[in-house]
Amino acid sequence: MPSVWNNRNLHLSIFGESHGGGIGVVLDGIPGGTKIHLPALREFMERRAPGRTSTSTQRKESDLPEILSGALPGEDSEDLFACGTPIAAVIRNTDTHSKDYSQMSALARPGHGDYTGYLRYNGFNDVRGGGHFSARLTAPLVFAGGICKQYLSQRGIEIGAHVQSIGGISDLPFDPVKVQAADFKTAASRLMPVLDEDAGKQMVETIEKARMEQDSLGGIVEAAVIGMPAGIGDPMFGGIENVVSSILFGIPAVKGVSFGEGFGFGKMFGSEANDPFYMDGGEVKTETNHAGGILGGITSGMPIVIRAAFKPTPSISRPQKTIDYVNRTDTVLEIKGRHDPCVVPRAVPCVEAALAVAMASFLV
Repeated sequence: MPSVWNNRNLHLSIFGESHGGGIGVVLDGIPGGTKIHLPALREFMERRAPGRTSTSTQRKESDLPEILSGALPGEDSEDLFACGTPIAAVIRNTDTHSKDYSQMSALARPGHGDYTGYLRYNGFNDVRGGGHFSARLTAPLVFAGGICKQYLSQRGIEIGAHVQSIGGISDLPFDPVKVQAADFKTAASRLMPVLDEDAGKQMVETIEKARMEQDSLGGIVEAAVIGMPAGIGDPMFGGIENVVSSILFGIPAVKGVSFGEGFGFGKMFGSEANDPFYMDGGEVKTETNHAGGILGGITSGMPIVIRAAFKPTPSISRPQKTIDYVNRTDTVLEIKGRHDPCVVPRAVPCVEAALAVAMASFLV
């Protein structure tokens, strides 16, 4: 069964394994006539693609999507238009080293879904490259999110993200009241997607140090949405936070999601936490934006600000205690293969994509 996400009229299904013939996606609900500019979509997907820098896995994949259905060519060869029917695409896997996993088919890699997958799928889960649990499956998510970003942008809604922190090194935060689309472009233009280049250089050095020590690092991605109309969402179970969280936690390695001030609210007084309202001409605004643009599960018209925490890459080369879950014996594992010493830089477009799918689902 594929991994399926649904909200209102938008449905997303992702299939495939890291070392299978390919991975793919079906996105259903994008309105007919939506313009899909292929160069922008490819550029967005390249930001996630492996092998671009020393801070990522050296697996080489082009990640070029083959669109099978749901879109027709426009007058310009660089453009497609959504038909209104399901958009299906496949991305071929071309650089797999399955032999790297031949010695660990029954060994539980600490921090991975090997053991739980073995239980869930009666011992038939594909462990090569993590199988269906792999971050490789974020490529079709980014494809779908890239289309949703274009759908939103055509309605004046922009989404962007940056690395907020890695290994104790912090970037400049988004201004929660005045974040601009220019901030999104600045981060997206850099291999280390940050606002402060000096902080980005320090992050690269920190990641390289962890790699040389056969270790890995986690971090936090901050993202924002601007231009989203006020009054969108629902209280309780269908709220903006609920829907966004449900898809963000579909990104492998995400272990925490917060909105606005997030866990910082736990240290504040109400007089500090509340955002005072005021009229700016004919617009309702707030002086601060601790709420992250969401009140009662519904958009307030202020920028939506979220953060996603990523755990360190579990595949590290150091010897680790584990078990053989078939023979039920203790053992020691040394993981071979190509792995990101830190997934956070490549996770930035994944967070943008997930956020775009969630936001689009409230508007289609």
